Amino acid sequence: MTFRFVATPDFDFVTQFAQHLQVPVHDGLVSLPEHLGRGYVRKLQFGVDFKLTTHRYELHEDLVIQRQAAGASSEQITIFFYNNEQPLDIAFANHPQVRFSQRDESAVQLTSNDLSSTIRFPARHAVHYLVVALKTPRLKALLAGNEPHAVLSALTAEGGSFLFFESLSAEAKLLLKNITDVNQHDGLSHFYIQVKVQELLYLVFRKLMLRESAPHQPINSADAERLLQVHEQLLTDLSTPPVLRELAQQAAMSETKLKQLFKQTFGSSVYTYFQQARMKEAAFLLKQGQRSVAEVGYALGFSNLSHFSRLFEKHYGLNPKRYAQS
Repeated sequence: MTFRFVATPDFDFVTQFAQHLQVPVHDGLVSLPEHLGRGYVRKLQFGVDFKLTTHRYELHEDLVIQRQAAGASSEQITIFFYNNEQPLDIAFANHPQVRFSQRDESAVQLTSNDLSSTIRFPARHAVHYLVVALKTPRLKALLAGNEPHAVLSALTAEGGSFLFFESLSAEAKLLLKNITDVNQHDGLSHFYIQVKVQELLYLVFRKLMLRESAPHQPINSADAERLLQVHEQLLTDLSTPPVLRELAQQAAMSETKLKQLFKQTFGSSVYTYFQQARMKEAAFLLKQGQRSVAEVGYALGFSNLSHFSRLFEKHYGLNPKRYAQS
């Protein structure tokens, strides 16, 4: 099933999605018809400039959501919180979708309203994500009094184009669960959810402010697509360190542009991001308990196991052997 829409400032996802499914909307809730699967999409308004859409469902067929930019400048900022237990495919522009993650299928995506994107959710998997949409003036009001930072300035700049990805912390995952599981019949549920959504935004902005406060470079849909292709390339083979020159050629960018946009979007340099992914994979393999420390190290391309142990301990505070036993 494919749902296409144009992200105009007045677009209402729930209303249009319900029309696409030919089902009614009851108090902001769209229940999926049984022949498509089970679950729902729910909308909550915290004012005309701040809303939350919750997606929780499992479908009998793949769901493809195609978001087309309206073309005109918009004050709306969209923040996606993905917390799924299956690989997530995301694409920008009209290129084939690329795998966003290998092991950790949770992510936060912040995007301006002028970027088009395609997201595919596979059938027979539990889909759980939240979308927060708010206008720039509302975000400025929420962030009032904070010290200036390049990322926050990019988010609140008039007509700015941006794309940021962040990992989803354990604290944020718990908040997502609390928001989704709240009793909607509780008279204070709307108030509770608004507070928790703002707490969720706080966690995201707190992480973004830990990034280097460098001048922001505008990004378009084609750049975003190329960055995701580079991201996929990094995760495809964690045993071979990336060569920046080759990645830049594949992305049709200069090395300087690739370094700037990658760090701006993902929060770290290409090589640092690769090493972090490498250590996450090592931790995953060690916890499985089916391979020795040496086998994991060699599988991830380390010829010097002492170097592997030191690097792993730097990331996790324990050497690989102790981590596997913990």
